Amino acid sequence: MIIVGIDIGKFNHEATLIDIQGNIIGKSIRFSNSHQGTNKLLKYIRENNPSNDEIIFGLEATGHYWLALYSRLLSEGFKINVINPIQSDSFRNLYIRKTKNDSKDSFIIAEVIRFGRFTSTKLSDEKILALRKLCRYRTYMVDQISDLKRKLISILDQIFPEYSKLFSDVFGKTSKELLLSHWAPEEIANLDTDYLTELLLKLSKGRLGIKKATQIKETAANSFGIKIATDVFTFQIKQLLEQIKFIEEQLKELEKNIADNFQTFNSPLTSILGIGPVLGAIILSEIGDFSRFSNGAKLVAYAGIDPTVRQSGEFNGIHNRMSKRGSPYLRRAIWMAATVAAFKDTVLNNYYNKKRSEGKHHLTAVGAVPRKLTYIIYAVIRDNKEYTPMA
Repeated sequence: MIIVGIDIGKFNHEATLIDIQGNIIGKSIRFSNSHQGTNKLLKYIRENNPSNDEIIFGLEATGHYWLALYSRLLSEGFKINVINPIQSDSFRNLYIRKTKNDSKDSFIIAEVIRFGRFTSTKLSDEKILALRKLCRYRTYMVDQISDLKRKLISILDQIFPEYSKLFSDVFGKTSKELLLSHWAPEEIANLDTDYLTELLLKLSKGRLGIKKATQIKETAANSFGIKIATDVFTFQIKQLLEQIKFIEEQLKELEKNIADNFQTFNSPLTSILGIGPVLGAIILSEIGDFSRFSNGAKLVAYAGIDPTVRQSGEFNGIHNRMSKRGSPYLRRAIWMAATVAAFKDTVLNNYYNKKRSEGKHHLTAVGAVPRKLTYIIYAVIRDNKEYTPMA
């Protein structure tokens, strides 16, 4: 048997061949991330395998750069083991002198496969992979909106620092539409009261009227904001608001697409309070091949919400901090679901209250819920049954 360890890069990969005893065969080979590069690798393997021994590949899941090579090797009928870089970390310091620096990583990956100290990552089926891509794209868009909102608040704090106190949500429909039409405090202060009242009534569907209009005008007239170069600031506010509005509209369309795709899986995840179609889609797609997790503890570890452990000699200490290894997308989704479930689900609310009764801070108590929620998620997917909270 020949084991081929491959160190993945964006444009080029590097491969090292070893036998079952761990002896390096030939020299490491560098090849491009392309059809021509893969042909070069396969030719090199044939030349160094005169006995036609079984070939096993090992490569690290580095970003998305491994996917094309994986697909090609799979189509050629090879056995491929995809490992998480974390799994090869423990081997790195053991072989500093055995190989040159430029081929060290590919050799270590081959050694990890030889020793069998790994859990292989399978490429998810097309439907799960598509759902995961949509969900990760949604995370990107949500983060984009958050970044734009932070920028806008920073500008508002300079020219109209009192504005954030006028509305419970600066980015609510009424506030956002008002700022899109009238950006500077001086302009708002000079608006006709009747006009502003009618505008507020329309935008808020009758909730806000003359009282709010008078408050806004008085606050704008007495604003302690920057009075110079206001046209530059208001120009930025207008553009930022338009960007936010545009991306939010795209986000709605994307979330409908995600929900429609998620529905085809008939997953019972949405029976868990706090998990809707979007969060359910994120959780399902990030878990991927569920057969990798033989118990709930492994899913907890994959989500990175297991506690970190320090151990030295007879000392064994457990931090309250999460390890934060594994999928950050899965961890984020579970956290978001837990912030709702902690107060709406009977089991999780009792657990939250138990932590509070032990003297834990609110945030610490809420932070303990995701781990318990992950075990519930595991059971629901394992049994493929809807979740029923037990009193």
